[in-house]
Amino acid sequence: MKRIKNGNFRVFSTALKKEKVKLIDEGKITVKQVSELYDVSQSAVYIWIKKYSTIPRDERVVVEKKSEAQKTQDLYKQVRNLEQSLGRKQMELDYYKEIVKLVSESEGVDIEKKHKPKQ
Repeated sequence: MKRIKNGNFRVFSTALKKEKVKLIDEGKITVKQVSELYDVSQSAVYIWIKKYSTIPRDERVVVEKKSEAQKTQDLYKQVRNLEQSLGRKQMELDYYKEIVKLVSESEGVDIEKKHKPKQ
């Protein structure tokens, strides 16, 4: 409880505490958000959770936002596309190297050394 300016303590109803704990359990709001919204310590909110949560204490809950899951899927898709692109470029490079090799052999001139860019 927190003392307000006139010296009295604020008291939150059991219904309000249960409602906020339910929202936290469902992952719709965080402990920090409840703490800031009602101007109570995070410790107090954790006490509410301990008292009113429907999730067993020995069970861990992993809360992952849908947007995080979507970001992960998008990143996997991007990696797959980049790997495919890299594979295509490597095939092109191997093809061009083979052409240079064949032309060099047929013309008797080392084209690769002759036209190699300076670094």
